[in-house]
Amino acid sequence: MKVHEELDGATSDNMREHEMEINQEMTRMMEEMERRSRVQSSVVPLVLQEWLEGHSILAWEAVLFAAIAAGLILLFWLCWWFRERTPEPDSICTTYETSDMDADNEEEKESDGKGPVEVEEGDRIFVRHTKWPLQKMLSKSEMVKQLVDNLVQVMQGQLSNSFMPLLQPPIGVGSTFEGWSPYEADDVIYHLLVPLKPPPGHDFHLQWVNRGPRPARDALIRVEVQCSCGVPNMPCFVHRNRKHLKRMKQVPSILDSLCTGSYLDVEKLAEWFQCLVKKAWVALPQARRYEMKVLPYSQRSCLMKLKRASRTTSLIEILFGVQQEDSDIFLSSQNAGDSDTPSTLWTKSYLVAEVKFFSHMAKKVPQGRYHLKCLRLCTSVLEDTNFTPYIFKTVVMHLLNTKPVSGWCRQECIMRLADILRYLHCCLQHRKLNFFFFGNAEMPQEIILPPDFHTSEPHNLLQHLVQSPAAHAKALRQFEEIQEELMNRLYYGGLNR
Repeated sequence: MKVHEELDGATSDNMREHEMEINQEMTRMMEEMERRSRVQSSVVPLVLQEWLEGHSILAWEAVLFAAIAAGLILLFWLCWWFRERTPEPDSICTTYETSDMDADNEEEKESDGKGPVEVEEGDRIFVRHTKWPLQKMLSKSEMVKQLVDNLVQVMQGQLSNSFMPLLQPPIGVGSTFEGWSPYEADDVIYHLLVPLKPPPGHDFHLQWVNRGPRPARDALIRVEVQCSCGVPNMPCFVHRNRKHLKRMKQVPSILDSLCTGSYLDVEKLAEWFQCLVKKAWVALPQARRYEMKVLPYSQRSCLMKLKRASRTTSLIEILFGVQQEDSDIFLSSQNAGDSDTPSTLWTKSYLVAEVKFFSHMAKKVPQGRYHLKCLRLCTSVLEDTNFTPYIFKTVVMHLLNTKPVSGWCRQECIMRLADILRYLHCCLQHRKLNFFFFGNAEMPQEIILPPDFHTSEPHNLLQHLVQSPAAHAKALRQFEEIQEELMNRLYYGGLNR
């Protein structure tokens, strides 16, 4: 039986009734043979009795053969039923690309998880082997968010009279703040993005850089000075030279300290921010409960390690971002994936939009957040494959946005897991998985995107499979391995290894 194939309620009832009838018939036949054996042993000679006992063994074998034959017939019928119920790949893609958000209110009431629900055995297995301390993780994420928020407030006070970037309240991003994680609790890194605003008398201008055939996703951030002669108690960087500004003790400025030429430099910014963290940490109340160390491993972010008296540790990575217009899209300090990424290059990031999407869906799905449990289960089996958690995350976002959210509940969790696998298999066969935020007409209104996102051609996350037949064949083989591993973890408890 494949993972994605399910029996409906009526079929399951018919199978159970058929099994009970077979068991009752076998019990009746056994009792009848025992009764005849007792009668025969009292009235027939010993030789004849032995002959009858030999025939009774043959009767037992006949019964066993009949039971096996009935089971095989039932198995062949089930295989035919599954084959008839499994749609072809083209129909799967067509089904999932069609929006079906108008779910019946009665269906949502029955699936909200509040009342008693009859759960199939497969669903009980799923629940037992996909346990994830969701509430504990969300609680710790909130604690980390509050700590970094307090840290940034101290830093804002220290920078109040300078012409350095204005630090905005941090935004929790990534899987931990979305409510899931492909990693175990001890390996989780909490990511937060600190938006940057230009200091008074300055402005940020984005200059897009196209480094390949895809739409531009990298940019330079040019820092320009503006006339501020009419602003009280503020020098004008345009009409006063820097020697005069130094005499006024209004330097250093962002151009002098954090730019290469006129462009904001990620590495200089990260080094400056790390020094600020060390100075601001001692002013926090949490400094008495945690030992904090800034790790030197990242040149484009601030990586902090917190250790409590209980010796438990937490890793926090603070990224920097510049907002694109008034949208939820940022130019981020995240590495673009190239080892030779210039320090003045910033990469377009969708982290804020993604965390807002999952927050929006958390208010609509039934209790239990089974969409996150399915996502975590799928991404926990990707070791030694070329699949990334983001591939499965994109598939789940597409399904959440095009299928009735009432279906993400306990009694249908196995079916939703099958939907994820079928959708991805269809995408692999067609070598196309559209990026979620481009050209998506069903985007929730809470997510603010730049105008060109609604009309741009979606980026294909599987474009590399189009260009390489060998990579495509390998991806299909690895998909079969992932599907098999998911079966093992569901039905044999492998998730707890």
